[in-house]
Amino acid sequence: MRRTRGGIAYFTGGEGDSLLLVLHGLGATAAVWRRLLPLADQSWPGRWAAPDLRGHGLSVAEAPYGYGTHAGDMAALVTELGASRVTVLGHSFGGVVGAVLGSGLFGVQVERVVALGVKIDWTVDEVARTQAMSVRPAQVFATPAEAADRHLKLAGLGGLVDPSDPVARAGVRRADRGWMAAFDPRAFGAVGPSVETILSRSAAPLRLAAGSGDAMVGIDAMRRVDPGAVVVDGAGHNAHWEAPEQVLRLLH
Repeated sequence: MRRTRGGIAYFTGGEGDSLLLVLHGLGATAAVWRRLLPLADQSWPGRWAAPDLRGHGLSVAEAPYGYGTHAGDMAALVTELGASRVTVLGHSFGGVVGAVLGSGLFGVQVERVVALGVKIDWTVDEVARTQAMSVRPAQVFATPAEAADRHLKLAGLGGLVDPSDPVARAGVRRADRGWMAAFDPRAFGAVGPSVETILSRSAAPLRLAAGSGDAMVGIDAMRRVDPGAVVVDGAGHNAHWEAPEQVLRLLH
């Protein structure tokens, strides 16, 4: 794993100046792309990069955590990699960050944004509950297995990934008195601004998609922003994990 000058940890592969930037969801890490990236190695005509967003995994855990801060981190990564053209594939929270990066305000030429499983409609209570989580201290566990289980729940991967899987272990770190999920709870504080407005302001062409069983977003909500929104059959919220071949086809 490499690291930008600003402290963003990332994996990269392939070669060329056309970059596929894959952005994980809130609470996850770059490891969630483990099923998709080997396929990208075979079909993507360029380079790819999979970062841990700020406050996640091995990346720097320093506030602020707003969408603009994350997009700025990604712009710095693109610049350091020397990519002249960027396609973003973002899951959930990462899809919103991708749309902000595609706004044209960060000096990066984004050719396309594919945002997967983005929750568009938020109630006042949902925003309040999420904001409340941003001020709670991180839980410390006696064993790495307990911390891995907590990480999977935060990442929305509970029941999909075994706690012993490398994807789960990537989201665990040592704490002073035990083990904890590698996630800064203050990152929850980014939730609040209108997601529909943010997505609509992407200057780059935007494609929305979600699994047919994704309870967080439906086709009607997506089509308010993207009339050509796509449903990934047989997948839930984590379509990139459950149906990576179908998700990769969205890029082509």
